[in-house]
Amino acid sequence: MRTLSIINLKGGVAKTISSVNMAYIMAAEHSCRVLLIDNDKQGNASKMLNRHSYDRKGTAELMTERHPSMEQIIQHTDYEGLDIITANMNLLTANLKVMLDQARPQQTRFRNALKLVSEQYDYCIIDNAPDINISTINALVASNDVMVPITIDDFAIDGLRELTEQIDNTREDLNEKLIFRGCFLTQFDKSNEADIEGVEYIKALDYPLFDTVIRKTPKMKQSTFERKPIAIYSKRCAATADYRKLVKEYMK
Repeated sequence: MRTLSIINLKGGVAKTISSVNMAYIMAAEHSCRVLLIDNDKQGNASKMLNRHSYDRKGTAELMTERHPSMEQIIQHTDYEGLDIITANMNLLTANLKVMLDQARPQQTRFRNALKLVSEQYDYCIIDNAPDINISTINALVASNDVMVPITIDDFAIDGLRELTEQIDNTREDLNEKLIFRGCFLTQFDKSNEADIEGVEYIKALDYPLFDTVIRKTPKMKQSTFERKPIAIYSKRCAATADYRKLVKEYMK
């Protein structure tokens, strides 16, 4: 199983949308077995896949239980080949408990738990909160790859230096196999001159950048209200084609 963390310290850059849509396309169109982990207390990935609940175990228990029962924590979704570990506000309390727990290692809990199901999946995608906390550090320690979605605005690269430093530190101290695969642009408006100029600016920076750009479309917001992946809600829209290309670019 190859594990991918999608993260940015800036909010509103389509982290959750990218995580859910990439996971769905991998499962539905590439016949991969995919596990999606919602690692954000807001639980938006869980909501998008209609699995948000306070009655089921999820990421909080993955962090706090010494011997987590993966059968109780992992849920099937409505889509064949795609399972999810959900999150809710309990993750906030779980992070605090882990920080106070000095009896066992704090940073390797995701990795140890995912070893239990590594033969059951081809890919694991972790949708991370816009923060560096103990659960996002756990995600980086458990991951092979990191991808960072960014939008073109005045604050496009806010926090990117700090994030790449955290990735480097994690690689050096805890996970030598971690690879920063690169940034990818989301919500791109090709009719907006500022977006076009912004792309050239970001290309000139010293960060790896995927070729694929996710174009802006009103259907994306509509798909979130319908709680459906964009590839189901609008099979022919620009963003659907772009996420398909992004998945292929990542998987190759």
